[in-house]
Amino acid sequence: MKVVLQKDVAGLGKRDTVVEVAEGYARNYLIPRGLAIPASSGQLKRIEALREVERRREAKEEAKAREAARKLKSTGITIRAKTGEAGKLYGSITSKDIADAIREVIGIEVDRRKVELRDPIKEVGEHVVTVRVYPGVSADVAVKVVPE
Repeated sequence: MKVVLQKDVAGLGKRDTVVEVAEGYARNYLIPRGLAIPASSGQLKRIEALREVERRREAKEEAKAREAARKLKSTGITIRAKTGEAGKLYGSITSKDIADAIREVIGIEVDRRKVELRDPIKEVGEHVVTVRVYPGVSADVAVKVVPE
């Protein structure tokens, strides 16, 4: 029997998805508890309309992310830090520092966990850091560390 899930059901699916289940499972468990309703042509059309709206929203978000990635690639960021002898930093530049600098300089909100930095930057100079803007969209950002 085909049913439309009204709530997320563990092991079965997420809300507003059409799933095929045993008739007894649907009639005795899912439908009485309000977890699902029988799939009718009207429900299937409603679900298809919801999916279309979701696809358009994701396309807009991806377009915004690609624009942000282009902006990140074209604009490098400069971070000033206290240095000691031979260009070594007193502290280090972390992914949080880079995310904050991107927000200040370019105006794009980036989560620090999206900045791919293997080790903290501990030397003055130019470093290339990858920033994941959206799933499948990333940008290589030139980070220039200069002494104060």
